Amino acid sequence: MDPTEPIETTSAFRGLESRASGRVHETADPTTVPDDEQARGLDPVYDYDAVDPETLLAPARDGPAGAGRGHWRFDSLLPFPADAALSAGEGATPLVPTERLADELAVDAVYVKDEGRNPTGTVLDRGLSVALTAVAGRAAAGADVEPLACASPGNAGQSMAAYAGRADLRSYAFVPSRCAFSNKAMTNVHGGDMRVVGGRFPDAAGAVAEQLETDYTDLGEFATPYRHDGVKTLAFELVVDLGEAPDVVVVPTGTGEVLTGVHKGFRELERVGTIDETPTVVAAQAGGCAPIAAAIERGLDEPEPWETPDTICGELEIADPAGGAAAVEAIRESGGTAVGVADEDVLASAVAVAQNEVMEMGVTGGAAPAGAWALAEDGFFDGGETVVLVNSDAGLKTPDVLRSHLMGQGI
Repeated sequence: MDPTEPIETTSAFRGLESRASGRVHETADPTTVPDDEQARGLDPVYDYDAVDPETLLAPARDGPAGAGRGHWRFDSLLPFPADAALSAGEGATPLVPTERLADELAVDAVYVKDEGRNPTGTVLDRGLSVALTAVAGRAAAGADVEPLACASPGNAGQSMAAYAGRADLRSYAFVPSRCAFSNKAMTNVHGGDMRVVGGRFPDAAGAVAEQLETDYTDLGEFATPYRHDGVKTLAFELVVDLGEAPDVVVVPTGTGEVLTGVHKGFRELERVGTIDETPTVVAAQAGGCAPIAAAIERGLDEPEPWETPDTICGELEIADPAGGAAAVEAIRESGGTAVGVADEDVLASAVAVAQNEVMEMGVTGGAAPAGAWALAEDGFFDGGETVVLVNSDAGLKTPDVLRSHLMGQGI
């Protein structure tokens, strides 16, 4: 096949917009966009007038995953059609009502969106499914895409390995030495190569170009335009499940891709006329590494790198987030805020949800209820809200950390 053959896209897809210049490139292949136009990343954009809101949020179609079920049911507002998707049934995760949390926060209703139910136990599966669909499409057209690579605190590397294995593509995950053992193990189990780099996430990120002595396809957050675009389907599902938009969504935030994606989803639903206004989005960060929260507090448009990151929440220890500016913009556009919460509160929150609400919440997900409690103490809620907490990964990602927390309490 001709390597220049276009990737099959949906009818509403217009192209990739440069965040730096605002120019829309009429392509689905980011490698064809000039480097200077990728300075602040690319964002898929659509012809929203061509999207039928009733079709977009219609009930899931019958058929195998990737052909109208899971988050690919929303393909009328995704770059690629469902029948071409690289999918393992990600999305369609439970939205769990939590009456005790609603009482404690003194709001009308609280739900937990349990993203730990995704194929590799993380919300990032949504975005990696879309990103690997793009890469697999290029590979099928004859392009040389291997190896695939990304630096990751752990979850994204595992997810990439899983979807790359499905596509029979070679991948390298670069993770810091403090990455959770479950991520390291399952990255290899899925067939991915892994490079463990001494230090923290920035060290892993710096090692990618240093250690790969060849051209590679970068699947890091915002290096591909499709990871955050896939995450937006979480917002679509919330509106479908609730029958309306929630008032507030609290998102555990490290790189900024999940919060940015969720806000983009709501903004697009407003554009097509499905909801009247976008919900408030809140970034919940670990207090020991909270550059986005600090930027909001100081009125900055872009976070400054966090000088001494120190948190047990590895997925949230992102000192210089690639999506920092986009996250700050999303928070401000939605009338939201950002909060840094202590590790002790994050761990206690994850344990409390597990002990009282059945579901298993990972350490990362624990930042959402911890952040919500902090907001309640500050008088952020007026009492009539419907609040959604995003549980961004499964409890089995970090059971040792949660158990150590209990042991520290003598349990």
